[in-house]
Amino acid sequence: MPARKKVRNKNAKKEGAKKKGSIAFKARHFFLSPFYAIWWITKKMPISLKWPSRLGLSAGVVASSLAIFVSITYYIIASTYDLDEVVTMSARTEILDRNGNILKNSKGQEVGYLHGKNRRIVSYDQVSPYFVNALIAREDARFREHGAVDLRAFGRVAFRFITRGKLEGGGTISMQLARNSYRLKKRGESFPRGVHRKILETLIAVRIESRFSKNEILQHYMNRIFWGGSIQGIEVASKTYFNKRAKDLTLSEAAVLAGIIRAPNAFSPLRFLDKAQVERDTVLHRMEHYGFIEKSVGDEIRATKLTIPAAADRLIQGSYALDAIRRDLERILEEENIRDGGLIITTTLDPDLQELTEKTVEKRLRHVENYPGYRHQKRSTWNGQGDPQYLQGAVVVIENNTGAVLALVGGRNASESQYNRALQGGRPVGSIFKPFIYLAAFKNGLSPRASINDAPIRPGEITGAPRSWSPRNSDQKYYRSVSVFRALTDSRNTSSIRVAEKAGLDNVIEVARVSGFNVDKIDRVPSSYLGSWGAPAETVASAYSIFPNGGQRFRPYYIQSIKDRKGNILWENGPIAYRATEAGPAWDVSRILEQTNEIGTGRAIRHKFGFRKPSAGKTGTTNDYKDAWYAGYTSSLSCAVWVGLDTPAPILKGGYGSTLALPIWVDIMKSADPLGYKSAAISPATAELVTPDTPDQLPLNPNLRQDEIQDALPFDQ
Repeated sequence: MPARKKVRNKNAKKEGAKKKGSIAFKARHFFLSPFYAIWWITKKMPISLKWPSRLGLSAGVVASSLAIFVSITYYIIASTYDLDEVVTMSARTEILDRNGNILKNSKGQEVGYLHGKNRRIVSYDQVSPYFVNALIAREDARFREHGAVDLRAFGRVAFRFITRGKLEGGGTISMQLARNSYRLKKRGESFPRGVHRKILETLIAVRIESRFSKNEILQHYMNRIFWGGSIQGIEVASKTYFNKRAKDLTLSEAAVLAGIIRAPNAFSPLRFLDKAQVERDTVLHRMEHYGFIEKSVGDEIRATKLTIPAAADRLIQGSYALDAIRRDLERILEEENIRDGGLIITTTLDPDLQELTEKTVEKRLRHVENYPGYRHQKRSTWNGQGDPQYLQGAVVVIENNTGAVLALVGGRNASESQYNRALQGGRPVGSIFKPFIYLAAFKNGLSPRASINDAPIRPGEITGAPRSWSPRNSDQKYYRSVSVFRALTDSRNTSSIRVAEKAGLDNVIEVARVSGFNVDKIDRVPSSYLGSWGAPAETVASAYSIFPNGGQRFRPYYIQSIKDRKGNILWENGPIAYRATEAGPAWDVSRILEQTNEIGTGRAIRHKFGFRKPSAGKTGTTNDYKDAWYAGYTSSLSCAVWVGLDTPAPILKGGYGSTLALPIWVDIMKSADPLGYKSAAISPATAELVTPDTPDQLPLNPNLRQDEIQDALPFDQ
């Protein structure tokens, strides 16, 4: 290569190097320009000021640059938080009765909530102005004057941090809303974590202030406040502590609720009334200081002693009906939908009938406890310690033509005993099972007009029974023969066992299965004919409904529809039925049960208690009077009643089903009639009136499995 060309290449490389150096120099110059400016500004200063100024100004530049960098970084992080979460909060699932009103118990209290948080969301206008002002005075007095950050309060926080080494306080309502909405504060957080949280809260609060109005921020914050226990939001707190809506809070009550926010368990007026009163008075002083109330108003309230309504008026009792709703809900929706809450559930429960049923059970059982022969604990003498041992009862009322459960009582008080006897009970059913053995026999060809031996059972006469097994008739009387009709109306054991023997044990158990009984609970022994096995009242009531329905069984259900908070329908329900047995045998049994209430074991219904509308049913009493049952129906309703002690023991001598359970049934049916559940003629005059092409009949399916019985198709499928 010529020398001249080499020189040109070398010069070109030098020029390139110079350009690169120039670019690097300019970049450094840009980032260091603030320091160059400080150097130039201070170069003419005296030496005693020059270097301190340079160091101070340089530190300020570094701190400012770092603050800008942190702010940008945290604002980017804060921008990842969805502000819709501020509005979206888990709420209680509302339970409505069949009329679309909030379901209440016999005391007029709402029965509670299902799933989600114990929170009822309200708007700003649905909260008392007293509480709004008390909250602002207590939590953030300059809330309506500042933005996301209160610089005065920030200064106090900085001073407290420098002097005490504690990073606390200074949070505005907007910052607290950010913290509560995204659960930013963690228990036992370290100092670096606390600094990180405060910065993040501040920048999220800036976004909240830019998105929502001041009243909207207050609304969302009030709905999120934690008031101890499971209490979330101002509406539930107001109902729990003062048994009133948030819009109806007085100034004194509002000051209490605002005062205990910072430590709701430590200052709870339910446990520490004096401490709650001190907090109330403190809030009133702050309200005076910031001009929300006059001093004379505060003095007048402080002069009065704080009182809280009695627990019986204030606290919501549990509900046995709620157990059934919860059970069905868990079958219907996936677990995450239930847990989120905020649903609107319309049930089948009739509020008037439910209230009357609850009151009837209590009234009748209290009357039994005053019988001369009653030797057990009375509810009036229970001291509230341990499980109650007083007399209990269970009732389920079902609408015949739909299967809708209208009323359910699982005991005398759900707050005193959570055991739901209507759903979970499994006490021996006794003689109330007898209609089903007659149904099996009629299906097998036995005529209601036939005669049957009523003599004592002979050793070895009944297949599968021990030779020593010889059940007695309750009246200790025996006949050479009685009509099948009379054997059931008089609930005769010996002749009923022979009826069952004609039907066959397998056929009897099959009838029990298609009627809705859990046959896994039924031992395949002859004593099962007399109801030696157990079933809950819900199952019994549903099984009995096949008789007024001419052999159809409607699956019992409690939920009509489920909607989300926006009113969108998530699920709807309706009558679901299948044919449990042919119509003829079902009507044959029904006509006998109607006569049972006329001249048989249930005759007290008409002659003693004066219920003369068409009805049918059967009493049941287990050995030694440990369980008393009555199951019966009108043309509209089927109802099962159980009375007994949780620990099986003789209730009292002569404690038959007709004495203890039947009066409850009569009271319920008398109450139901004025509510529109009229009782007309039940059974057709003759079996021939029921023909195969009757429109409301479903095809017989003798091979229906247990799960198919529970999940039978509705009519339109």
